[in-house]
Amino acid sequence: MVCGGFACSKNCLCALNLLYTLVSLLLIGIAAWGIGFGLISSLRVVGVVIAVGIFLFLIALVGLIGAVKHHQVLLFFYMIILLLVFIVQFSVSCACLALNEEQQGQLLEVGWNNTASARNDIQRNFNCCGFRSFNPNDTCLASCVKSSHQCSPCAPIIGKYAGEVLRFVGGIGLFFSFTEILGVWLTYRYRNQKDPRANPSAFL
Repeated sequence: MVCGGFACSKNCLCALNLLYTLVSLLLIGIAAWGIGFGLISSLRVVGVVIAVGIFLFLIALVGLIGAVKHHQVLLFFYMIILLLVFIVQFSVSCACLALNEEQQGQLLEVGWNNTASARNDIQRNFNCCGFRSFNPNDTCLASCVKSSHQCSPCAPIIGKYAGEVLRFVGGIGLFFSFTEILGVWLTYRYRNQKDPRANPSAFL
């Protein structure tokens, strides 16, 4: 049976926003865990993840309050923000899935040259030095530098994971994009429904 009643629309909207709340707390927790265990030292990367988590949490909070109170203004702003997020997220997800190996390599090299802390994390965790070649004058935190073994370049190593990561991120992004357009549709229907507990002549 299609969910078309006031209570059903309200419950679905609340459940969707509770899901967004859990995802936002998960993002913030993963960033804190990465910093706490020393897996990530890049404040830029951690800052972006935490900012996305906080933004998602605020959106979910607005949607949850608007759904519980059937607040027209909050629901309207929630619907508009969710639609804009859908457009951006859907575009980014499609771009992640459409990148070929050459474009992935170019993207990785740009990131490598612009984030020193993330570069150090990669070299330390994957035991490699340099992107395509290693300059002995550069700093490398990999353990292979201290030993007699020759250090491998990082490009082939991270290139093997880049495609899988991009496909995973693109797939997750597409999944949540469809939940967002579902949220927009539910919000639109819910805003135009009457609350049966209110005055029957009042259209909220």
